[in-house]
Amino acid sequence: MKSLKLISSAIAMLICFVTMAQQRTITGTVTDENSIALPGVNVYIQKTKTAATTDFDGKYSIQAQKGDILVFSYVGMNTQTVTVQDSNIINITLKESGNQLQEVVTVGYGTSKSRKKMVKESRMMAQGKVSSLQISSNSQYTPAPNVSMPASESAAPKNEPMYIVDGVPIKADQMAKINPNDIDDVKVLKDESAASIYGSKAANGAVIIATKKGLYKNLSEQELDKKLNIIRPNPTLPTQEDYDTFVENAFESPKTAPLSTFSIDVDNASYTNIRRFLNSGQEVPKDAVRVEEMVNFFKYNYPQPKNEHPFSINTEYSDSPWNSQNKILKIGLQGKSIPTNDLPSSNLVFLIDVSGSMEDMNKLPLLKQSMKILVNELRPTDKVSIVVYAGAAGMVLPPTSGNEKKTIIKALDQLEAGGSTAGGAGIELAYKIATENFIKGGNNRVILATDGDFNVGSSSNSDMEKLIEEKRKTGVFLTCLGYGMGNYKDSKMEILADKGNGNYAYIDNIQEANRFLGKEFKGSMFAIAKDVKIQIEFNPKQVQAYRLIGYENRKLRPEDFKNDAIDAGELGSNHTVTALYEIIPAGVKSDFLNVQPDDLKYTKTETNSANYSNELATIKFRYKKPDGDKSIEMVQVINTKSVSLNQASDDFKFSTAVAWFGLKLRDSKLITDKSSESIAELAQQGMSFDKGGYKAEFIRLVETSERYN
Repeated sequence: MKSLKLISSAIAMLICFVTMAQQRTITGTVTDENSIALPGVNVYIQKTKTAATTDFDGKYSIQAQKGDILVFSYVGMNTQTVTVQDSNIINITLKESGNQLQEVVTVGYGTSKSRKKMVKESRMMAQGKVSSLQISSNSQYTPAPNVSMPASESAAPKNEPMYIVDGVPIKADQMAKINPNDIDDVKVLKDESAASIYGSKAANGAVIIATKKGLYKNLSEQELDKKLNIIRPNPTLPTQEDYDTFVENAFESPKTAPLSTFSIDVDNASYTNIRRFLNSGQEVPKDAVRVEEMVNFFKYNYPQPKNEHPFSINTEYSDSPWNSQNKILKIGLQGKSIPTNDLPSSNLVFLIDVSGSMEDMNKLPLLKQSMKILVNELRPTDKVSIVVYAGAAGMVLPPTSGNEKKTIIKALDQLEAGGSTAGGAGIELAYKIATENFIKGGNNRVILATDGDFNVGSSSNSDMEKLIEEKRKTGVFLTCLGYGMGNYKDSKMEILADKGNGNYAYIDNIQEANRFLGKEFKGSMFAIAKDVKIQIEFNPKQVQAYRLIGYENRKLRPEDFKNDAIDAGELGSNHTVTALYEIIPAGVKSDFLNVQPDDLKYTKTETNSANYSNELATIKFRYKKPDGDKSIEMVQVINTKSVSLNQASDDFKFSTAVAWFGLKLRDSKLITDKSSESIAELAQQGMSFDKGGYKAEFIRLVETSERYN
């Protein structure tokens, strides 16, 4: 009897939905506080699954009726609600949120509905309260674009009910496409009842639908999509993407290799690129993972410098979370924060790739929106030029004052993609314009925006390296912005940034553009120190072996440390840089050590460390002022004091969790514990200082990565 009532209630609800009052189309545009359009905003009617997503121009369209409450949700922004009245146009401005992400999940170029809410709805249905379940042929909640689930995930995702039609497990968006007139029977099973029949995948309940003619019986997922007219974008395979291969740093003995020397790295392109793969449901290529760039994507709570130097030095020594007998030494630099009014004037040249490979929506269209964010940060004393290249290079905007924002934006809007990819001519012209308009003591910078698929000379990479090293001598800095997927050339972008007094970011969506070019404009565009090098000498009395985690393509020879002709990384205003060393303490037996013979005559190194028993290492830094040619040295001694991982700082816990995840993605042979659950737990313990919600987003990526890696 109860079952009949439940079925009747469900069918009555469906009929009610089909025959409800006529709805009308509500349209509008969603922007941020800077009037920048926000694509991928989730727009839905409260207490229903009727939803839409804003397009690349921030525009949306949704069916609603008077009295409906529209909810506008976007990662990093405050959620806003509006009640539909008489107007058919509702424009929304979302404000930045200072809270951690809790109710939205970043997915490529959009957001998905909170899974917590889905659980709540499924449990209401399990109790017979099915009023929240709505099915329509033209209004439904759909996942954001660029999210592709493997076929093996056809059953209910984690924390969602299982949906079954004609005996076939389906997804929520498939169910929402089913014509209500075709439905013959609806049953809703409680958690326990569903699990007893369908197993653990139905642990949160099951919605079982039978159609009148068994229309969907025995169909595959692809056949079901075709019949329901659901088009899913095929994830672009990274077969044509290019990444430099490198070998993970091994453990070294301080007796045979007493010095470890490397350049700092403030790039974070690797992390956003990895995020793109995970959000698209793809396996992450191992060579796309640069652990130091993952760690340095995040900001840490280091103190401001208190002396004449442009950055503070902060160290911490604690336990390794992945190898229990080892230790981790964290080295953190905090760049001095310079007030915007005190920043030097900028001479910027936008070098934009408009070749045919840039026509995709996540390339030139996203690029133009990104540059508008940067333009919004300009002051009247700043100036911008725009150079483009395809088959040839040309200047489309001469040096223009920062207060002529409409003129600059108009020039950006007129750009279109087409032609070949001769990047060398573009680089030559951009640096020529930058040097002709050089501001002494100012911020002179070329900003290259491309998918990296371009040629310089006959042997692209070597010729490009020579060209950019020559241009570095002009005193003009370089920022590389990478866009797109499928044919993305990360290796070329890395060379440009490494060799050209530069930094490098991968822009996977408009949110990342807003972070890098808006919120972190000062750190991204204004160098306070250049050619920053680190050299550390470990005490063999305390350290049996050490290894630098990441920075494989930033390592230097010991003699390069004092050689001012050797290029190194740049540090921006208020930037943080973090480096991690894994240490095998003296006396610890380890499977990661190559046993060295102790009876060698000529290679045995005698050490006189009797007076340094409390010292773990001595660390030295060298840097130049942005317009300087001679380096300045700083020295600091690190003592052996260690704290347990439980007592370590939040920064230590989170940075090591990020490094741990990177090592796992690279399938490192030097970590024993590869549990995603343990990584996420450690990151959760260290999740503070998370104004933009990026650390919370990282935890979600770790938790979902098991599906694809």
